[in-house]
Amino acid sequence: MFRQLLCAALAVGGLLVGAKPAAAENRLALVIGQSAYRAVTALPNPANDAKAMAQLLTDAGFDVTAAADLSQRDINRQVGDFAARVAAKGPDTVALVFYAGHGLQIDGENYLIPVDVDPQREADIPLQAVRLNDVLNTLNSVPSRMRILLLDACRNNPFPALNQTAGHGLALVDAKTGAPGTFLSYSTSPGAEAEDGSGSNSPYTAALLKAAREPGLPIEEAFKRVRLAVNKETEGRQTPWESSSLTEDFRFIAATDASAANAAPKLVTAKLSVEEWRRTLQGRPVELAHEMIVGDGSVEAYEAFVTLYTQPPFGPQARAWLDLHNRMAAWNEAVLINTVASYQAFLGRYPESDLTPTARKLIERLRNRPVVTPVAAVASTSVGSTAPQGSPSIAPTNAAIGPCSMPPRNNGTNKVEEKPSKKHEANPPRRASRTPHVRDFEDVVVYEPPVRQYYAPPVRVPPVGIGIGGVYGGGYGRIPPHFPSRRDY
Repeated sequence: MFRQLLCAALAVGGLLVGAKPAAAENRLALVIGQSAYRAVTALPNPANDAKAMAQLLTDAGFDVTAAADLSQRDINRQVGDFAARVAAKGPDTVALVFYAGHGLQIDGENYLIPVDVDPQREADIPLQAVRLNDVLNTLNSVPSRMRILLLDACRNNPFPALNQTAGHGLALVDAKTGAPGTFLSYSTSPGAEAEDGSGSNSPYTAALLKAAREPGLPIEEAFKRVRLAVNKETEGRQTPWESSSLTEDFRFIAATDASAANAAPKLVTAKLSVEEWRRTLQGRPVELAHEMIVGDGSVEAYEAFVTLYTQPPFGPQARAWLDLHNRMAAWNEAVLINTVASYQAFLGRYPESDLTPTARKLIERLRNRPVVTPVAAVASTSVGSTAPQGSPSIAPTNAAIGPCSMPPRNNGTNKVEEKPSKKHEANPPRRASRTPHVRDFEDVVVYEPPVRQYYAPPVRVPPVGIGIGGVYGGGYGRIPPHFPSRRDY
């Protein structure tokens, strides 16, 4: 009887140990819901979405900080305090941020919108909103195991003053350009707009609440199910998108049995080419083939699908997704290069899009940027040609000695110049510069350079750039290897 009880206890203990690998590390979450916008119509669902996500994450072992209806200063303070808590917990911490509310892209930059903004022009958004890359960079600045950012923030642009010139949705952000261990999810594709939903939660949050609660489900599989559910719910109008640089496994809820909990994670899978996808999809029912490409979410899968299935509704939906993704990828490339030529190339491919006004504006901004030409100081080799007026002229004593050369060692053949004592000079002449002294092995040699050369001081050329809205003043050029923008450079 004792042996049977002991075996049963060990079995139950093994199940419990296997059921909690997901909660072994430190878990911190910041949940923000922005509903009560003051200058525009309030959003009903972000408050509900934030509340439901806070409960889900609490059940998943996260220490959750929930905040609602924040101003710009409040958002910045919450993000800073959250980063401090992550740093205090240590590098074995999973940091998750969930944001529900309005989000905009201005000049290729993504912004989270506080509830107290009232922009009259695009230049007001950088002053009044919170830049997404600032949030990412703050999280990257502290050691952590992984960073997960979930954005239900791609709703329609609510500001009439910006509707005609700002691009739709959010700009593409590649998590692979940031620190490893980052997972970024949008509620819809870059450049598209998400729906707030007719129920108590948005389609994205509703699908996430269901998928994330399944025990033992890896995060990549969970968001594959989110993509499928949202695409079906919205009849193809909205397809979530994510970018990942995760190097470790993550599950919201731990597995309920030891075998599933200890199963080897499959983070890296072979990426199929367009031809391989075409062979995989060939002959399958269109509904099943469409589910396969939506779940995969790769450009190669969509390209193969549109060549095989052209009939509505799935053919046009896949074509629209592919065209939008290619346009946003081209826009992202133009913004990263950030030259007149890069924006002109984008306009050549997409002359009539929602990003056309922004591209033309950035071209004009670059053309009007002041150009500073550095002054190169050329040292003269003629005696006294660059010496200031009134300075003593010194004749060359050894043509082999340059202005930066050491004098030859005194071996008895070179006459040592004697430095006159101050007592023999009633009014010693004021020297233009200090005379260098070189210590020899036997004697102290006072060395006067044969040609005194005057160099113009180096010209420090300040980085010149026109910041977003003319306030941030960042330079233009290649993006540094974090989550960057022109303001960072």
